[in-house]
Amino acid sequence: MTPHSLFDVKDGLATLRPDAMGIVRMLERRIAAWAGEIGARELSYPPLQRVEDLSRIDYFLNFPHLGTLVAPIRKDELEASYGKPGVFRSVCCAHLGDAQYALPSAACYSVYFDFENQRLAGPVHVTTIARCFRNEVEYPDLSRLWGFQMRELVCLGRSAEVQAHLKNFRAKIKAFTERLDLPVEVAIATDPFFDRSSSRAAMQQLFPVKEEFVYGGKVAIASINFHRNFFGERCRITTADGEPAFTGCVAFGIERWIHVLNDRFEGDIERIQAALESALP
Repeated sequence: MTPHSLFDVKDGLATLRPDAMGIVRMLERRIAAWAGEIGARELSYPPLQRVEDLSRIDYFLNFPHLGTLVAPIRKDELEASYGKPGVFRSVCCAHLGDAQYALPSAACYSVYFDFENQRLAGPVHVTTIARCFRNEVEYPDLSRLWGFQMRELVCLGRSAEVQAHLKNFRAKIKAFTERLDLPVEVAIATDPFFDRSSSRAAMQQLFPVKEEFVYGGKVAIASINFHRNFFGERCRITTADGEPAFTGCVAFGIERWIHVLNDRFEGDIERIQAALESALP
């Protein structure tokens, strides 16, 4: 682990130092102000998601490689193998029970599960933050972590309402990065929230569902995601007219912002703070 004034990273797990936490608070101030402008409800969800719920939204069809599952040690193994002093580098998978829960890999999934079977009187805006986990091939630095914080601003409603939400934040994020003097490009990305063979998947080529704000050609610090009515259908969320709700989210990878700001301002915390202060409301 290499000492750093802002953070330490080992095996995809980051420790944020006091100056980095100051950056987090400043970023949260900006996002909280945006959330207030749209009247977003701030909600906090459990740290685990049910495997059953995730399977209903095709998570294990599309993202099984990212999953980090939670399983207890089997009762018959507790005393036989672990009821004694010692240092364990791992727990044998044969000693584990079935995994009925998973650590979240995105904050917004909990929102859709929360609104399951609800009929919306009008558009609903929610903001939430979660500690997310993704099993990646490698973890080179703070830009790609196993565990990280994701803040999201979610809209549920009719198609036009959700698209207006995403258009609004596309402009806000673009203006914010310009004030910070962060050179980013808006790139089209893919996120298969639906069967790859479906007509919706084919339509994605004509109407992209995901855009990312990319720094340095490789680090996405924010994304704009239009899910159409996929989650509305799977979670039985409907609008006032009884039709499946459309959903969309704006996501911010908090540690990635720290990485990018650190890179842009060459690790100078005073310059980072000054840039943020000048760009904040």
